[in-house]
Amino acid sequence: MKSFPGFLKAVLILTLLTASSLIFASGRQQSPDTTSKPLIVYSYDSFASEWGAGPSIIAEFEEKYGVTVELHAPGDGVTVLSQLILEKDNPKADVVIGLDNNLLARTLKENILEKYKSAEIKKVSKDLLFDKSYHLTPYDYGYFSICYDKENITNLPQSLEDLTNAEYKDSLVLMDPRTSTPGLGFLLWTIAVYGDDYLEYWDRLKPSILTVTESWSSGYGLFLKEEAPLVLSYSTSPVYHAEYEDTTRYGAIKFSEGNYEHIEGMGIVKGTGNRDLAEKFIDFMLADSSQKTLALSNIMFPSVTETELPESFKHAFYADNALLIESDTIEDKSSDWVQQWIENYGK
Repeated sequence: MKSFPGFLKAVLILTLLTASSLIFASGRQQSPDTTSKPLIVYSYDSFASEWGAGPSIIAEFEEKYGVTVELHAPGDGVTVLSQLILEKDNPKADVVIGLDNNLLARTLKENILEKYKSAEIKKVSKDLLFDKSYHLTPYDYGYFSICYDKENITNLPQSLEDLTNAEYKDSLVLMDPRTSTPGLGFLLWTIAVYGDDYLEYWDRLKPSILTVTESWSSGYGLFLKEEAPLVLSYSTSPVYHAEYEDTTRYGAIKFSEGNYEHIEGMGIVKGTGNRDLAEKFIDFMLADSSQKTLALSNIMFPSVTETELPESFKHAFYADNALLIESDTIEDKSSDWVQQWIENYGK
């Protein structure tokens, strides 16, 4: 899930260092390990933002281990993968956050990650272990959904096909599958439902699309500005508004054909010179405190399914029919699918 830009108030803790002491004013129990290299983590942009899950989790990790973590966000998940591929002969990152089940086959093919089976993985539901080779470890999950503004729409679509109805002309904001994880997810969703006829579906859908944005953040921002009453997002998106804005104005729709499942994973970058610390970070992402932070900052279901969720999650839904396309099929055909989409609908 992508965090909600501009909503969460960043809490800035100013830490004072004296010239003669390496003890932080926050009461860190151990001095920083100045002999170790910083841990370099790549993630998608909203995870790394001041309102996202990253800064909070990293601050806690640094506190626990007395180390430094540098968080870099080159873009959405698709962009992060492209960056790792470009750098694979000279890797700069140690850990990557945000490569999902739809990117698994390409990730494995590019040989950019090292295997790691965390001792904490026993807490993760087996249904979520989308990578049996343990290059990617799931940390949260959800389902793509069309979200709606209750103040600007009353008659809701109940299926992908309903979205093509004339009443929804210029009502829908989508994301580009070349640059956006949700954008790719929606494209795969249409293929999972319509198979080889997916382009015909997109022809019917085109009049309903107001715009296609580069990222989820920009697309959801247009939705919140009331540019359109419908937007591609997640089944958990209403949780944010209920938890932090005390409003149920926004909802997510469970479609009759099913909703496409999205499982986010993390891994250790091949060639890291910081393997021990990288393993600790993967383990830490599955700790109870991190899983709770992910739930309320990433606004996704935590992969450790026994994590206690707040009352606001009653506004989310689990898909009755969780749609997926096999990762090998995605690897074999996704380039053609995206290219066909570009030729017909890309700008």
